Amino acid sequence: MRPQERLDVIQRSVIREMARFGQEFTADGSVVRGPGTTAVAVREHPGQEGAGHVDLGFVLHLGRADAPVVWDCAAGLGQTEEEKLANAVKMWATTTAATLVELQEGRGERGDHYRPGELPGWHAVQGPAAVFGFGNELLAHWLAEHQLLPVLAAALLPELTGPQVNGVKLFLGGKAGDDVAEVRVNGEVSGPASAALRALDWPRGERLCWARLFILLTAEGGQPAGAPGRSAAPAVAAGTGTGRVRPGGLFGRWRQARRAGQ
Repeated sequence: MRPQERLDVIQRSVIREMARFGQEFTADGSVVRGPGTTAVAVREHPGQEGAGHVDLGFVLHLGRADAPVVWDCAAGLGQTEEEKLANAVKMWATTTAATLVELQEGRGERGDHYRPGELPGWHAVQGPAAVFGFGNELLAHWLAEHQLLPVLAAALLPELTGPQVNGVKLFLGGKAGDDVAEVRVNGEVSGPASAALRALDWPRGERLCWARLFILLTAEGGQPAGAPGRSAAPAVAAGTGTGRVRPGGLFGRWRQARRAGQ
Protein backbone atom coordinates (compact mmCIF):
# COMPACT_ATOMS: atom_id res chain seq x y z
CA MET A 1 0.00 0.00 0.00
CA ARG A 2 1.39 3.41 -0.95
CA PRO A 3 1.98 6.04 1.76
CA GLN A 4 -0.95 8.20 0.59
CA GLU A 5 -3.26 5.19 0.54
CA ARG A 6 -2.18 4.28 4.08
CA LEU A 7 -2.79 7.86 5.20
CA ASP A 8 -6.26 7.86 3.64
CA VAL A 9 -7.22 4.63 5.40
CA ILE A 10 -5.90 5.85 8.76
CA GLN A 11 -7.62 9.22 8.49
CA ARG A 12 -10.95 7.66 7.52
CA SER A 13 -10.65 5.30 10.48
CA VAL A 14 -9.87 8.18 12.87
CA ILE A 15 -12.93 10.08 11.63
CA ARG A 16 -15.12 7.00 12.11
CA GLU A 17 -13.81 6.18 15.59
CA MET A 18 -13.96 9.74 16.91
CA ALA A 19 -17.56 9.96 15.73
CA ARG A 20 -18.32 7.22 18.28
CA PHE A 21 -17.41 9.77 20.94
CA GLY A 22 -19.73 12.33 19.38
CA GLN A 23 -16.85 14.35 17.94
CA GLU A 24 -16.72 15.43 14.30
CA PHE A 25 -13.30 15.19 12.65
CA THR A 26 -12.44 16.00 9.03
CA ALA A 27 -9.32 15.28 6.98
CA ASP A 28 -7.25 18.35 6.19
CA GLY A 29 -4.02 17.52 4.42
CA SER A 30 -1.73 15.56 6.72
CA VAL A 31 -3.91 16.00 9.83
CA VAL A 32 -7.48 15.28 10.86
CA ARG A 33 -9.06 18.35 12.42
CA GLY A 34 -11.44 17.97 15.33
CA PRO A 35 -13.58 20.28 17.48
CA GLY A 36 -12.02 23.53 18.60
CA THR A 37 -8.24 23.44 18.33
CA THR A 38 -7.87 19.65 18.48
CA ALA A 39 -6.47 17.50 15.69
CA VAL A 40 -4.91 14.09 15.08
CA ALA A 41 -1.59 13.90 13.24
CA VAL A 42 -0.30 10.77 11.49
CA ARG A 43 3.30 9.73 10.93
CA GLU A 44 4.84 6.68 9.29
CA HIS A 45 5.62 3.84 11.66
CA PRO A 46 9.29 2.84 11.35
CA GLY A 47 10.55 -0.73 11.05
CA GLN A 48 9.61 -3.93 9.29
CA GLU A 49 6.31 -4.32 11.15
CA GLY A 50 4.92 -0.98 9.95
CA ALA A 51 2.18 -2.49 7.76
CA GLY A 52 -0.19 -3.10 10.68
CA HIS A 53 0.91 -0.23 12.92
CA VAL A 54 -0.23 3.36 13.25
CA ASP A 55 1.49 6.29 14.95
CA LEU A 56 -1.06 8.91 15.97
CA GLY A 57 -0.50 12.22 17.75
CA PHE A 58 -3.43 13.95 19.45
CA VAL A 59 -2.89 17.70 19.18
CA LEU A 60 -4.53 19.70 21.95
CA HIS A 61 -4.00 23.15 20.42
CA LEU A 62 -3.26 23.10 16.70
CA GLY A 63 -1.02 25.96 15.61
CA ARG A 64 0.64 26.59 18.97
CA ALA A 65 4.29 25.57 19.06
CA ASP A 66 4.25 25.06 22.83
CA ALA A 67 1.08 22.95 22.88
CA PRO A 68 1.48 19.28 23.87
CA VAL A 69 1.00 16.49 21.35
CA VAL A 70 0.16 13.09 22.85
CA TRP A 71 1.76 10.43 20.64
CA ASP A 72 0.91 6.76 20.73
CA CYS A 73 1.36 3.75 18.48
CA ALA A 74 -1.02 0.84 18.05
CA ALA A 75 -1.10 -2.40 16.08
CA GLY A 76 -4.04 -4.16 14.45
CA LEU A 77 -4.77 -7.62 13.09
CA GLY A 78 -6.56 -8.47 9.86
CA GLN A 79 -6.44 -10.23 6.52
CA THR A 80 -5.47 -7.12 4.55
CA GLU A 81 -3.33 -4.09 5.30
CA GLU A 82 -6.41 -1.89 5.25
CA GLU A 83 -8.12 -4.10 7.81
CA LYS A 84 -5.01 -4.11 10.01
CA LEU A 85 -4.77 -0.32 9.92
CA ALA A 86 -8.47 0.14 10.68
CA ASN A 87 -8.24 -2.25 13.66
CA ALA A 88 -5.10 -0.48 14.90
CA VAL A 89 -6.98 2.83 14.93
CA LYS A 90 -9.88 1.14 16.74
CA MET A 91 -7.48 -0.12 19.43
CA TRP A 92 -6.04 3.40 19.78
CA ALA A 93 -9.52 4.87 20.03
CA THR A 94 -10.71 2.34 22.63
CA THR A 95 -7.88 3.17 25.01
CA THR A 96 -5.87 6.30 24.15
CA ALA A 97 -8.50 8.44 22.45
CA ALA A 98 -11.06 7.58 25.14
CA THR A 99 -8.63 8.90 27.77
CA LEU A 100 -8.02 12.10 25.81
CA VAL A 101 -11.74 12.71 25.35
CA GLU A 102 -12.19 12.22 29.09
CA LEU A 103 -9.43 14.78 29.69
CA GLN A 104 -11.41 17.25 27.57
CA GLU A 105 -14.85 16.49 28.99
CA GLY A 106 -13.94 15.74 32.61
CA ARG A 107 -17.23 13.97 33.35
CA GLY A 108 -15.84 10.62 34.50
CA GLU A 109 -17.77 8.77 31.80
CA ARG A 110 -14.82 7.50 29.76
CA GLY A 111 -12.12 7.29 32.43
CA ASP A 112 -11.24 7.81 36.07
CA HIS A 113 -9.58 10.85 37.66
CA TYR A 114 -7.32 10.57 40.69
CA ARG A 115 -4.27 12.09 42.34
CA PRO A 116 -1.58 9.46 42.94
CA GLY A 117 0.18 10.24 46.19
CA GLU A 118 3.36 8.66 44.80
CA LEU A 119 3.44 11.30 42.03
CA PRO A 120 2.94 14.60 43.85
CA GLY A 121 1.87 17.47 41.66
CA TRP A 122 0.33 15.24 38.98
CA HIS A 123 -3.30 14.48 38.21
CA ALA A 124 -4.04 11.16 36.50
CA VAL A 125 -6.74 10.32 33.97
CA GLN A 126 -6.92 6.58 33.29
CA GLY A 127 -9.04 5.24 30.46
CA PRO A 128 -10.50 1.78 29.90
CA ALA A 129 -8.28 -1.25 29.41
CA ALA A 130 -8.60 -3.29 26.23
CA VAL A 131 -8.10 -6.95 27.18
CA PHE A 132 -8.04 -9.52 24.41
CA GLY A 133 -7.02 -13.13 23.80
CA PHE A 134 -7.79 -16.43 25.52
CA GLY A 135 -8.99 -16.38 29.11
CA ASN A 136 -9.05 -12.59 29.15
CA GLU A 137 -11.48 -12.45 32.08
CA LEU A 138 -8.67 -13.42 34.49
CA LEU A 139 -6.39 -10.62 33.35
CA ALA A 140 -9.29 -8.17 33.23
CA HIS A 141 -10.28 -8.98 36.82
CA TRP A 142 -6.67 -8.58 37.95
CA LEU A 143 -6.45 -5.16 36.33
CA ALA A 144 -9.73 -4.15 37.94
CA GLU A 145 -8.39 -5.04 41.37
CA HIS A 146 -4.90 -3.56 41.08
CA GLN A 147 -3.74 0.03 40.83
CA LEU A 148 -0.65 0.01 38.60
CA LEU A 149 0.38 3.66 38.55
CA PRO A 150 1.50 3.90 42.21
CA VAL A 151 3.62 0.75 41.79
CA LEU A 152 5.33 2.18 38.71
CA ALA A 153 5.62 5.74 40.06
CA ALA A 154 9.27 5.61 41.14
CA ALA A 155 10.35 4.41 37.69
CA LEU A 156 8.06 6.85 35.87
CA LEU A 157 8.84 10.04 37.75
CA PRO A 158 12.23 10.80 36.11
CA GLU A 159 10.66 10.31 32.68
CA LEU A 160 7.77 12.76 33.01
CA THR A 161 9.39 15.33 30.75
CA GLY A 162 6.23 17.01 29.49
CA PRO A 163 5.66 20.19 31.50
CA GLN A 164 1.88 20.04 31.03
CA VAL A 165 0.83 16.53 30.03
CA ASN A 166 2.48 13.12 29.72
CA GLY A 167 1.05 10.03 28.07
CA VAL A 168 1.80 6.63 29.62
CA LYS A 169 0.90 3.44 27.75
CA LEU A 170 0.99 0.02 29.40
CA PHE A 171 1.01 -3.21 27.40
CA LEU A 172 1.23 -6.53 29.20
CA GLY A 173 0.38 -10.16 28.65
CA GLY A 174 1.43 -13.15 26.60
CA LYS A 175 1.49 -16.49 28.40
CA ALA A 176 3.48 -18.34 31.05
CA GLY A 177 7.12 -18.48 29.99
CA ASP A 178 6.55 -16.08 27.10
CA ASP A 179 5.23 -12.84 28.54
CA VAL A 180 5.67 -9.23 27.50
CA ALA A 181 5.55 -6.04 29.55
CA GLU A 182 6.13 -2.63 28.00
CA VAL A 183 5.62 0.87 29.33
CA ARG A 184 5.97 3.85 27.01
CA VAL A 185 6.17 7.42 28.26
CA ASN A 186 5.40 10.02 25.61
CA GLY A 187 5.89 7.36 22.95
CA GLU A 188 9.30 6.16 24.18
CA VAL A 189 9.92 2.82 25.89
CA SER A 190 10.85 3.14 29.57
CA GLY A 191 13.17 0.30 30.55
CA PRO A 192 12.83 0.76 34.35
CA ALA A 193 9.02 1.09 34.23
CA SER A 194 8.72 -1.90 31.88
CA ALA A 195 10.84 -4.00 34.25
CA ALA A 196 8.66 -2.93 37.19
CA LEU A 197 5.54 -3.90 35.28
CA ARG A 198 6.98 -7.31 34.36
CA ALA A 199 7.78 -7.99 38.02
CA LEU A 200 4.11 -7.74 39.04
CA ASP A 201 2.04 -10.87 39.62
CA TRP A 202 -0.54 -10.42 36.85
CA PRO A 203 -1.89 -13.82 35.71
CA ARG A 204 0.10 -15.69 33.07
CA GLY A 205 -2.01 -18.48 31.60
CA GLU A 206 -1.22 -21.28 29.19
CA ARG A 207 -2.71 -19.39 26.24
CA LEU A 208 -2.02 -15.95 24.84
CA CYS A 209 -3.80 -12.95 26.36
CA TRP A 210 -2.87 -9.26 26.42
CA ALA A 211 -4.02 -5.96 27.89
CA ARG A 212 -3.49 -2.39 26.79
CA LEU A 213 -4.31 0.75 28.75
CA PHE A 214 -3.43 4.43 28.66
CA ILE A 215 -2.94 7.01 31.41
CA LEU A 216 -2.58 10.78 31.06
CA LEU A 217 -0.67 12.69 33.71
CA THR A 218 -1.34 16.42 33.77
CA ALA A 219 0.43 18.95 35.96
CA GLU A 220 -1.81 20.17 38.76
CA GLY A 221 -2.42 23.88 38.91
CA GLY A 222 -2.38 24.29 35.15
CA GLN A 223 -4.54 23.09 32.27
CA PRO A 224 -2.98 21.53 29.17
CA ALA A 225 -3.22 23.93 26.25
CA GLY A 226 -6.49 23.37 24.45
CA ALA A 227 -8.17 21.51 27.32
CA PRO A 228 -11.40 23.07 28.61
CA GLY A 229 -11.86 23.90 32.26
CA ARG A 230 -13.38 21.32 34.62
CA SER A 231 -15.86 22.07 37.34
CA ALA A 232 -16.40 18.50 38.52
CA ALA A 233 -14.17 17.03 41.21
CA PRO A 234 -12.02 14.03 40.28
CA ALA A 235 -13.70 10.69 40.92
CA VAL A 236 -11.97 8.92 43.81
CA ALA A 237 -12.94 6.05 46.05
CA ALA A 238 -14.28 6.85 49.50
CA GLY A 239 -11.88 6.45 52.38
CA THR A 240 -8.62 6.65 50.42
CA GLY A 241 -6.31 9.54 51.11
CA THR A 242 -4.43 9.52 47.82
CA GLY A 243 -7.35 8.87 45.48
CA ARG A 244 -7.62 5.44 43.90
CA VAL A 245 -9.38 4.30 40.75
CA ARG A 246 -12.74 2.71 41.37
CA PRO A 247 -12.11 -0.89 40.17
CA GLY A 248 -15.69 -1.43 39.05
CA GLY A 249 -15.63 1.73 36.96
CA LEU A 250 -12.69 0.75 34.80
CA PHE A 251 -13.80 -2.87 34.53
CA GLY A 252 -17.27 -1.79 33.52
CA ARG A 253 -15.85 0.41 30.80
CA TRP A 254 -13.62 -2.48 29.67
CA ARG A 255 -16.76 -4.58 29.19
CA GLN A 256 -18.35 -1.77 27.18
CA ALA A 257 -15.23 -1.40 25.03
CA ARG A 258 -15.11 -5.15 24.49
CA ARG A 259 -18.74 -5.27 23.36
CA ALA A 260 -18.23 -2.29 21.04
CA GLY A 261 -15.32 -4.07 19.35
CA GLN A 262 -17.26 -7.26 18.65
